[in-house]
Amino acid sequence: MNNQTRYTPETGKPYPLGASLEGGGVNFALYSANATRVELHLYDAKDLHIGTVEVLERTRQVWHVFVPGLGEGQRYGYRLWGPHEPENGWRFNPNKLLMDPYAKAISGRIQWHDALFGYVVGENDLTYSLLDSAPFLPKSIVIDSNYDWEGVGQPRIPYHESIIYEAHVKGLTFRHPGLAENIRGTYAGIAHPVIIGHLKSLGITAIELMPVQHFVNDRHLVEKGLTNYWGYNTIGFFAPDCRYASGEKEGGQVGEFKDMVKALHRAGIEVILDVVYNHTAEGNHLGPTLCFKGADNQEYYRLCQDRRYYMDFTGTGNTLNAYFPPVLRLMMDSLRYWITEMHVDGFRFDLASALARGLDEVDMLGSFFSIIHQDPVISQVKLIAEPWDLGEGGYQVGNFPSEWAEWNGRYRDCIRDFWRGEQSMLSEFADRITGSPDLYNDSNRTPSASINLVTAHDGFTLHDLVSYNGKHNQANGEDNNDGEPHNRSSNHGVEGETSDPGIISLRQRQKKNLLSTLMLSQGVPMLLAGDELGRSQRGNNNAYCQDNEISWLNWADADLELLAFVKKLISLRKMHPVFRRRKWFQGEPIRGLGVKDIHWFQPNGKEMEDHNWEEDFARSLGVFLSGDAVKVYGPAGERLAGNSFYLIFNAHSGPLDFRLPMQDHGLKWELVLSTCDRAHGQYYPAGDLLQVTDRSVAVLRSC
Repeated sequence: MNNQTRYTPETGKPYPLGASLEGGGVNFALYSANATRVELHLYDAKDLHIGTVEVLERTRQVWHVFVPGLGEGQRYGYRLWGPHEPENGWRFNPNKLLMDPYAKAISGRIQWHDALFGYVVGENDLTYSLLDSAPFLPKSIVIDSNYDWEGVGQPRIPYHESIIYEAHVKGLTFRHPGLAENIRGTYAGIAHPVIIGHLKSLGITAIELMPVQHFVNDRHLVEKGLTNYWGYNTIGFFAPDCRYASGEKEGGQVGEFKDMVKALHRAGIEVILDVVYNHTAEGNHLGPTLCFKGADNQEYYRLCQDRRYYMDFTGTGNTLNAYFPPVLRLMMDSLRYWITEMHVDGFRFDLASALARGLDEVDMLGSFFSIIHQDPVISQVKLIAEPWDLGEGGYQVGNFPSEWAEWNGRYRDCIRDFWRGEQSMLSEFADRITGSPDLYNDSNRTPSASINLVTAHDGFTLHDLVSYNGKHNQANGEDNNDGEPHNRSSNHGVEGETSDPGIISLRQRQKKNLLSTLMLSQGVPMLLAGDELGRSQRGNNNAYCQDNEISWLNWADADLELLAFVKKLISLRKMHPVFRRRKWFQGEPIRGLGVKDIHWFQPNGKEMEDHNWEEDFARSLGVFLSGDAVKVYGPAGERLAGNSFYLIFNAHSGPLDFRLPMQDHGLKWELVLSTCDRAHGQYYPAGDLLQVTDRSVAVLRSC
């Protein structure tokens, strides 16, 4: 060792990979098949270099060493020697300090500098940079994995009982007046009783956190005064990002993350992580050398036939090589770590189709899925796919294996189109609100395979969806050329905010219509954080780089009337099993009752016929849901009777008279929810006429 002769390195062992506290020291293990020499570099808390250890032992392509005397909080990085032949896919350069691919904590953010690139910036990537990147690269940190969970277990909520809340750690908490300033925007902020209380009062069962695995702010964004706010630019697949930690302890973000999980679990709320295993923050051939590119570029990434370049199914410059065993091992080790050590309850996989690609095409029987399905740990948590990527054939909604749920993009598009008045939507609308059987019923899946969403982080908020016809992304600095141009939105007469009371009323009704459809559909509803408060992004539908008031929830300006409606709506869903069936509707008479488990009606009270579904003028229908068809049992095994419901969806531009079902479906009906100002609690006899306001939903319960 340089500078620290008291360290006497020992052989160590090749497993586990990463840095592990063991018997008075730390074991380091790093995979690299093509390196010819490896050095471990040690740093103090002020980032001063304090020593170098040459890693001499190599077992099955894993380099390993044990260093006595090191402990928790130790900062470190690696330098690797090997061929520098970018034209052949090798990009070794020992002038570049590298993060540990298995680092459990990372010390901070990158300070962008030309030294972070393996080539001479300003020249092509075939050149060789002699600049030392160590002063500009965050260091990996040794952590102590011991933690007292105090007996708090995981909630293990079934899919059909789940209501997911997609949120950003900072965006959710940064402007909340009930939080102390030092914990706003942090894991501790989410763990605070005011945030958990909000989630509980809504009826949320799972919070889905946008990326918290350590990520990088892109250089081009930093130079424009922006940031990668969303975090889809991972560099540390085991490390909770330190920017969301409130404390200053080295590696303290790990314990604070666990504190958050424990607090949420104690409240009966699951934690789902949005994870990005399809690519890394190292970009294409012109990207920086931070970790994987310098550790073994040819192994970690999918390269083109001309191996200087990267396959890009993600739109980020590279794609991780999930087809290759060592990379698969890293992904599986990472997933298991977050489950066993961090106690998370599931994952939403960004651009999951990229993980299913073989040599080119998407293969749902590929290695990634096969390993997950047989893994006794990973297979037992919630697995949710974003079922597309940017490559050819990447749109795979409905095609993932039976163990998976999927973000249902077709649900989102259909529900938006229906409520903005598109023609010939009834048939597809019926499929979507019954769990999308056309997508999932033929593959031994259940309605819970469909994660239903109307909005998500990527796109308009709910308020903006009913307030803007077009995107307004000028703040992103790309001349409004970024973001999806076709949003299936409607401004209802005025672009953006307005003082017109008629437009304001219609927009409020449309928000309630979209939310009601979401919560009363079969499948698993996902609510975007802030939609219940009427949050706006000022028409920005791609706020990935906006770490400011555009993205943060404004709690002080919350729409309390809308919030109360959402609470009532979610409570209705949770109280009545008919809205969260575990099995598909059969559309056939229930034995002994003579009525179907589901029945579709025209406004005149007649049953829908085949030709009615495709008529252009038909934008309204009634749906009878039989509570007797849902088998629910109490704690003693007794059969519990459920209420039947009649749902009226009127997307027509004018009011309509709906005739309620006749007595064989229910003797009397109570109006329990409507999206217009009609008073609830009114009763109507079977066969009565009910006038339903234009563009509104009415929910009636049988008595």
